[in-house]
Amino acid sequence: MASLVWICSALAALVLNSFRVLANVLTFFCLCLRSPAAVAAENLFLRKQLGLYIERNEKPRRATDSLVFTLAVVSRFFDWRNALTIVKPDTLIRWHRTGFRLFWKWKSRPRGRPRIPADLQKLIAEMAVNNPPWGEERIADELLLKIGIRISPRTIRRYIPQRPRPADPRQRWMTFVRNHAKAVISSDFFVVVTARFQLVYVFVIMEIETRRILHFNVTQHPTAEWTLQQFRECITGGEGYRFLIHDRDRIYSKELDASVKSFGVTALKTPYKSPQANAFCERLIGSVRRECLDFMIPFNEAHVRQILKSWTSHYNRGRRHSSLGPGIPDQSSPKAELQTERHSIPRNRRIVVTSILGGLHHEYGLEEIGA
Repeated sequence: MASLVWICSALAALVLNSFRVLANVLTFFCLCLRSPAAVAAENLFLRKQLGLYIERNEKPRRATDSLVFTLAVVSRFFDWRNALTIVKPDTLIRWHRTGFRLFWKWKSRPRGRPRIPADLQKLIAEMAVNNPPWGEERIADELLLKIGIRISPRTIRRYIPQRPRPADPRQRWMTFVRNHAKAVISSDFFVVVTARFQLVYVFVIMEIETRRILHFNVTQHPTAEWTLQQFRECITGGEGYRFLIHDRDRIYSKELDASVKSFGVTALKTPYKSPQANAFCERLIGSVRRECLDFMIPFNEAHVRQILKSWTSHYNRGRRHSSLGPGIPDQSSPKAELQTERHSIPRNRRIVVTSILGGLHHEYGLEEIGA
């Protein structure tokens, strides 16, 4: 009985081996029918995988980028799923998709306008870093007015380092003020806190048409008489002003309005709880805080006056204003000529940087080399 079982097992093994040999022979003949390129590709495919196991007799290493690229390209010439052993088929498909994205990125690279010169890119980055409150429009206006290079704010945005942008509040323009800007001035008070927590009041008068600061002064004890003296120092009657906008603070007394009217200027009081009616002066006060006082800790009244004197000179003669075209409030300030060669600094000139308030702001201009 045992010998019969042994004989049956031997016959079954012989038949199984015979089928396996026949399958191998058929596989061999099928491989002979394949193209030489497919056979060579499969051979290289298997060799690359085998090399990860036997190289240096160490633990299999991760596939390098070059190996990933080779396997992804070679897999196009034969049925690679049965020959893949080191990773899952999904991984090879992901490699191929990654390679396709890189190829399409290279093929779809921008071919439009050429990039601006490297020195101009560096200048834009320096202007953005050295002047945190500035945006792309401010930098574009500075380049146009001071250096004479016209460049789009959208282009400048590409070269500004990533940094948090300050808020950009916008207020409505009053129709009356817009139509009478040439004959309107505006005034207002705001408070500055010193290092010893003393309150210093700043009084400012601005010209609506040019956005120019006509006058400012500081005091710890503002009165109606003191305020009237500030108007006397600013208004002589021959400037052509007809209206003065101010709020309903008690310091603007009836006697003050009557004295101002003797100069030919009519006082217009804003409605209650409507700061937008004096939007120009409110915007100026916001600029003073965001661009100057928020970065300073004044010691006393004299220090506040010194700081605002430097900033007012910069505001009137060097700072651009978008609503002016862009332009500078002081019309007598020199403007750079528009360069004929696009996005290029003249070869015989160089960029001159002037520091304002110890480096808080900077003004840019052109200077002849050797001057």
